[in-house]
Amino acid sequence: MTTMVNPALPSRSAQQLAPGTLAILVRLGLIAAIAVMLAVVSPGFVAADNLLNILRQASLLFLVASGLTLVIIGGGLDLSVGANLTLCACLSAAAIKSTGQPVAGVVVALGCGALVGLTNGVLINRLKIPAFLATFGMLWVAQGIAYWFMAGQVVYGFPPAFRFFGGGFWLGIPVPIWVMSMVGACGLVFMSRTTMGREVYLMGANEAAAVLSGIPVGRRRVLLYVVSGLMAGLAALIYVARLNAAEPGIGEPLLLPAIAAVLVGGTSLFGGSGGVFGTLLGAIILTLIVNALNLLNVSATWHPFVTGAIVLVAMLADAAVNRGARK
Repeated sequence: MTTMVNPALPSRSAQQLAPGTLAILVRLGLIAAIAVMLAVVSPGFVAADNLLNILRQASLLFLVASGLTLVIIGGGLDLSVGANLTLCACLSAAAIKSTGQPVAGVVVALGCGALVGLTNGVLINRLKIPAFLATFGMLWVAQGIAYWFMAGQVVYGFPPAFRFFGGGFWLGIPVPIWVMSMVGACGLVFMSRTTMGREVYLMGANEAAAVLSGIPVGRRRVLLYVVSGLMAGLAALIYVARLNAAEPGIGEPLLLPAIAAVLVGGTSLFGGSGGVFGTLLGAIILTLIVNALNLLNVSATWHPFVTGAIVLVAMLADAAVNRGARK
């Protein structure tokens, strides 16, 4: 029996699995090297509690970056994820405080995130506004609504059932790590084992070819932005539950680290390559770097410089790996 293959979709070789696997191994090696260095500098680093705390910190960054990864692989960009998280956090916190029901906060956060993502998708797909401009504008709109809604107030003090999302444990593992693992597994299966996932790669690599092959590029693009918004809403729930508070500036510091996690994880900013698992590794690498800087007593003013340098090195390393694979 002969298996028919749609020539328009990228084959496994076209997705350059070998260089992708090599890139993953390089990042795993980098994580191991940083961990060994930190263990030497600070023996307490290898304590189980410290390792779990690092993974818990990485989980929030990963949740924001995971949806952004799908958008970038599909050839788009979402600069509004941080502001979307802020808006979701403020609205969900107010919903919980006014109703006393954590479920209300969950519904509001996910609904708000999806609505912002849907608006981004419609602006880009229907009105043909470039992704950079549409999501950059949405960044300010969402942030402005959050500041107006909160009116300078901080909402805090939530029920224990809600705080379990950010500070609880299950089987000895913090809940955010479980959430990160489930989202990572779903993203990995979706992008590597489904037709729609392969279509997203083709959209990012060659949109014209995707259109000619019959892929509904517009609907796929809108869906990717909705998923990105949902991930921002989910991250907002984790963040608010962990801090037990919400205020208008809560998501501002996360945009650039989220983009950095995507790039350090090996996803091309030009679309068509990368993956959610790489972003997971990128989030862990950036969290480890921050942990190392803190252990070495490096001033916080140098942290952005170091993060930017790491992003540049990661992109240069990927370019070298891809050139080597093509020879």
